[in-house]
Amino acid sequence: MDQSAGWAAPSFDVAGKRVLISGGCGGIGAAFARAFCAAGATPILADLQSPPDDLAAAGLAFHRLDVRDGEAVDALAGAIERLEVLIHCAGKLVRWKEYEIETFREVIDIHLVGAMRLATAFKPHLAASNGCIINIGSMYSYFGSPHIPAYGAAKTALASLTKSLAIAWANDRIRVNAIAPGWIKTEITRPGRENPDFNRKVLERLPIGRWAEPEELAGAAIFLASPAAGLVTGAILPVDGGYSAA
Repeated sequence: MDQSAGWAAPSFDVAGKRVLISGGCGGIGAAFARAFCAAGATPILADLQSPPDDLAAAGLAFHRLDVRDGEAVDALAGAIERLEVLIHCAGKLVRWKEYEIETFREVIDIHLVGAMRLATAFKPHLAASNGCIINIGSMYSYFGSPHIPAYGAAKTALASLTKSLAIAWANDRIRVNAIAPGWIKTEITRPGRENPDFNRKVLERLPIGRWAEPEELAGAAIFLASPAAGLVTGAILPVDGGYSAA
Protein backbone atom coordinates (compact mmCIF):
# COMPACT_ATOMS: atom_id res chain seq x y z
CA MET A 1 0.00 0.00 0.00
CA ASP A 2 1.28 3.45 -0.91
CA GLN A 3 1.59 5.17 2.47
CA SER A 4 2.26 8.52 0.74
CA ALA A 5 -1.12 8.67 -1.02
CA GLY A 6 -2.61 12.12 -0.55
CA TRP A 7 0.58 13.60 0.90
CA ALA A 8 2.09 16.67 -0.73
CA ALA A 9 5.82 17.33 -0.74
CA PRO A 10 6.82 20.90 0.05
CA SER A 11 7.49 22.95 -3.06
CA PHE A 12 10.86 24.61 -3.53
CA ASP A 13 9.87 25.68 -7.04
CA VAL A 14 10.92 29.22 -8.01
CA ALA A 15 10.50 28.75 -11.76
CA GLY A 16 9.07 31.82 -13.45
CA LYS A 17 9.81 34.19 -10.58
CA ARG A 18 11.51 37.48 -11.37
CA VAL A 19 14.32 38.12 -8.89
CA LEU A 20 16.02 41.50 -8.52
CA ILE A 21 19.46 41.24 -6.91
CA SER A 22 21.22 44.41 -5.80
CA GLY A 23 24.94 43.77 -5.80
CA GLY A 24 24.12 41.01 -8.26
CA CYS A 25 27.51 41.12 -9.94
CA GLY A 26 29.57 40.50 -6.78
CA GLY A 27 30.57 37.15 -5.35
CA ILE A 28 27.44 36.29 -3.39
CA GLY A 29 25.01 38.15 -5.65
CA ALA A 30 26.37 36.45 -8.77
CA ALA A 31 26.13 33.04 -7.07
CA PHE A 32 22.47 33.77 -6.30
CA ALA A 33 21.87 34.82 -9.90
CA ARG A 34 23.34 31.58 -11.23
CA ALA A 35 21.30 29.47 -8.81
CA PHE A 36 17.99 31.20 -9.55
CA CYS A 37 18.65 31.03 -13.27
CA ALA A 38 19.36 27.29 -13.02
CA ALA A 39 16.13 26.88 -11.06
CA GLY A 40 14.08 28.47 -13.83
CA ALA A 41 13.72 31.95 -12.37
CA THR A 42 14.64 35.20 -14.11
CA PRO A 43 17.34 37.12 -12.24
CA ILE A 44 17.70 40.86 -12.78
CA LEU A 45 21.12 42.24 -11.83
CA ALA A 46 21.55 45.71 -10.31
CA ASP A 47 25.07 46.81 -9.48
CA LEU A 48 27.71 49.48 -9.97
CA GLN A 49 30.08 46.92 -11.49
CA SER A 50 29.46 45.03 -14.72
CA PRO A 51 28.30 41.39 -14.71
CA PRO A 52 30.84 38.54 -14.75
CA ASP A 53 31.40 37.13 -18.22
CA ASP A 54 29.20 34.08 -17.71
CA LEU A 55 26.22 36.12 -16.54
CA ALA A 56 26.68 38.62 -19.34
CA ALA A 57 26.80 35.75 -21.83
CA ALA A 58 23.59 34.34 -20.34
CA GLY A 59 21.83 37.53 -21.36
CA LEU A 60 20.55 38.42 -17.89
CA ALA A 61 19.02 41.87 -17.54
CA PHE A 62 21.49 44.30 -15.99
CA HIS A 63 20.90 47.77 -14.56
CA ARG A 64 23.75 49.94 -13.32
CA LEU A 65 22.54 51.08 -9.92
CA ASP A 66 23.87 52.92 -6.90
CA VAL A 67 21.52 52.04 -4.03
CA ARG A 68 22.46 55.36 -2.37
CA ASP A 69 20.67 57.18 -5.19
CA GLY A 70 16.97 57.33 -4.34
CA GLU A 71 15.96 58.72 -7.74
CA ALA A 72 17.81 55.90 -9.49
CA VAL A 73 16.12 53.29 -7.30
CA ASP A 74 12.70 54.80 -8.02
CA ALA A 75 13.49 54.90 -11.75
CA LEU A 76 14.42 51.22 -11.69
CA ALA A 77 11.18 50.39 -9.91
CA GLY A 78 9.33 52.25 -12.66
CA ALA A 79 11.18 50.29 -15.34
CA ILE A 80 10.39 46.86 -13.89
CA GLU A 81 6.80 45.82 -14.41
CA ARG A 82 6.66 42.68 -12.26
CA LEU A 83 8.75 41.31 -9.40
CA GLU A 84 8.39 38.39 -7.00
CA VAL A 85 11.70 38.44 -5.11
CA LEU A 86 13.92 41.33 -4.00
CA ILE A 87 17.39 40.46 -2.69
CA HIS A 88 19.50 43.25 -1.21
CA CYS A 89 23.07 42.07 -1.53
CA ALA A 90 24.91 45.31 -2.34
CA GLY A 91 27.58 46.07 0.22
CA LYS A 92 30.86 47.66 1.12
CA LEU A 93 33.28 47.69 4.02
CA VAL A 94 36.41 49.74 4.63
CA ARG A 95 38.59 48.30 7.37
CA TRP A 96 39.51 50.81 10.11
CA LYS A 97 38.56 53.80 7.95
CA GLU A 98 34.94 53.37 9.03
CA TYR A 99 35.76 55.41 12.13
CA GLU A 100 35.77 58.43 9.83
CA ILE A 101 32.26 59.87 9.85
CA GLU A 102 31.87 60.24 6.09
CA THR A 103 32.94 56.63 5.49
CA PHE A 104 30.73 55.48 8.35
CA ARG A 105 27.77 57.29 6.78
CA GLU A 106 28.48 55.84 3.32
CA VAL A 107 28.61 52.24 4.54
CA ILE A 108 25.39 52.66 6.54
CA ASP A 109 23.74 54.22 3.51
CA ILE A 110 24.58 51.29 1.24
CA HIS A 111 23.64 48.46 3.59
CA LEU A 112 20.79 49.87 5.66
CA VAL A 113 19.27 52.89 3.94
CA GLY A 114 19.74 51.17 0.59
CA ALA A 115 17.70 48.24 1.85
CA MET A 116 14.89 50.59 2.86
CA ARG A 117 15.02 52.47 -0.46
CA LEU A 118 14.68 49.25 -2.41
CA ALA A 119 12.00 47.82 -0.14
CA THR A 120 9.75 50.88 -0.31
CA ALA A 121 10.27 51.38 -4.05
CA PHE A 122 9.34 47.78 -4.85
CA LYS A 123 6.66 47.30 -2.20
CA PRO A 124 3.83 47.70 -4.76
CA HIS A 125 5.39 45.05 -7.01
CA LEU A 126 5.81 42.60 -4.13
CA ALA A 127 2.34 43.24 -2.76
CA ALA A 128 0.86 42.51 -6.19
CA SER A 129 2.78 39.23 -6.48
CA ASN A 130 2.64 38.11 -2.81
CA GLY A 131 6.40 38.34 -3.05
CA CYS A 132 9.30 38.43 -0.63
CA ILE A 133 12.40 40.34 0.39
CA ILE A 134 15.68 38.66 1.29
CA ASN A 135 18.24 40.91 2.94
CA ILE A 136 21.84 39.81 3.30
CA GLY A 137 23.03 40.23 6.86
CA SER A 138 26.25 38.93 8.36
CA MET A 139 27.78 37.24 11.37
CA TYR A 140 28.31 40.85 12.41
CA SER A 141 24.54 41.08 12.78
CA TYR A 142 25.24 39.26 16.05
CA PHE A 143 28.81 40.14 17.03
CA GLY A 144 30.86 43.29 17.44
CA SER A 145 33.31 44.30 14.73
CA PRO A 146 36.03 46.66 16.00
CA HIS A 147 37.76 46.99 12.63
CA ILE A 148 34.54 47.67 10.63
CA PRO A 149 32.15 49.48 13.01
CA ALA A 150 29.89 50.88 10.29
CA TYR A 151 29.51 47.50 8.58
CA GLY A 152 28.69 45.84 11.90
CA ALA A 153 26.21 48.55 12.88
CA ALA A 154 24.53 48.38 9.48
CA LYS A 155 24.20 44.60 9.52
CA THR A 156 22.83 44.63 13.06
CA ALA A 157 20.28 47.29 12.13
CA LEU A 158 19.41 45.42 8.94
CA ALA A 159 18.35 42.44 11.04
CA SER A 160 16.02 44.68 13.02
CA LEU A 161 14.69 46.33 9.86
CA THR A 162 13.97 42.89 8.43
CA LYS A 163 11.85 41.99 11.44
CA SER A 164 10.07 45.34 11.46
CA LEU A 165 9.12 45.15 7.77
CA ALA A 166 8.01 41.54 8.18
CA ILE A 167 5.50 42.68 10.79
CA ALA A 168 4.47 45.89 9.05
CA TRP A 169 3.91 44.32 5.64
CA ALA A 170 2.40 40.99 6.68
CA ASN A 171 -1.07 42.23 5.72
CA ASP A 172 0.28 42.94 2.25
CA ARG A 173 1.38 39.29 2.10
CA ILE A 174 5.00 40.29 1.68
CA ARG A 175 7.46 38.05 3.52
CA VAL A 176 10.71 39.66 4.69
CA ASN A 177 13.69 37.58 5.83
CA ALA A 178 17.46 37.79 5.95
CA ILE A 179 20.38 35.45 5.46
CA ALA A 180 23.37 35.87 7.77
CA PRO A 181 26.37 34.43 5.92
CA GLY A 182 29.39 33.15 7.77
CA TRP A 183 32.91 33.21 6.40
CA ILE A 184 32.56 33.16 2.63
CA LYS A 185 35.28 33.25 -0.03
CA THR A 186 34.63 36.58 -1.74
CA GLU A 187 36.80 39.49 -2.76
CA ILE A 188 35.57 41.46 0.25
CA THR A 189 36.89 38.77 2.63
CA ARG A 190 40.23 38.26 0.85
CA PRO A 191 42.22 40.48 3.29
CA GLY A 192 40.96 38.43 6.23
CA ARG A 193 41.73 35.13 4.58
CA GLU A 194 45.22 36.33 3.72
CA ASN A 195 45.91 37.54 7.27
CA PRO A 196 47.42 34.52 9.06
CA ASP A 197 46.32 35.56 12.57
CA PHE A 198 42.76 36.44 11.55
CA ASN A 199 42.40 33.35 9.39
CA ARG A 200 43.62 31.11 12.22
CA LYS A 201 41.11 32.60 14.70
CA VAL A 202 38.26 32.07 12.26
CA LEU A 203 39.16 28.45 11.53
CA GLU A 204 39.73 27.61 15.19
CA ARG A 205 36.16 28.59 16.00
CA LEU A 206 34.49 27.44 12.78
CA PRO A 207 33.04 23.92 13.23
CA ILE A 208 33.21 23.03 9.54
CA GLY A 209 36.86 24.09 9.54
CA ARG A 210 36.90 25.94 6.21
CA TRP A 211 35.79 29.08 4.42
CA ALA A 212 32.68 28.48 2.32
CA GLU A 213 32.00 29.15 -1.34
CA PRO A 214 29.37 31.78 -2.28
CA GLU A 215 27.34 29.07 -4.02
CA GLU A 216 26.76 27.40 -0.66
CA LEU A 217 24.47 30.29 0.34
CA ALA A 218 22.22 29.88 -2.67
CA GLY A 219 20.12 27.04 -1.26
CA ALA A 220 18.95 29.25 1.59
CA ALA A 221 17.92 31.98 -0.85
CA ILE A 222 16.02 29.51 -3.04
CA PHE A 223 14.24 28.16 0.05
CA LEU A 224 13.25 31.60 1.34
CA ALA A 225 11.91 32.56 -2.09
CA SER A 226 9.92 29.35 -2.51
CA PRO A 227 6.44 28.24 -1.41
CA ALA A 228 8.11 25.95 1.13
CA ALA A 229 8.95 29.07 3.17
CA GLY A 230 5.39 30.38 3.12
CA LEU A 231 5.27 30.67 6.93
CA VAL A 232 8.79 32.05 7.27
CA THR A 233 8.93 35.80 7.79
CA GLY A 234 10.93 38.01 10.13
CA ALA A 235 13.65 35.35 10.34
CA ILE A 236 17.40 35.85 10.25
CA LEU A 237 18.80 32.58 8.92
CA PRO A 238 22.46 31.89 9.76
CA VAL A 239 24.28 30.06 6.98
CA ASP A 240 27.63 29.99 8.69
CA GLY A 241 29.00 26.49 9.07
CA GLY A 242 28.13 26.53 12.77
CA TYR A 243 30.16 29.64 13.62
CA SER A 244 27.38 31.35 15.59
CA ALA A 245 26.75 28.14 17.55
CA ALA A 246 30.36 27.69 18.62
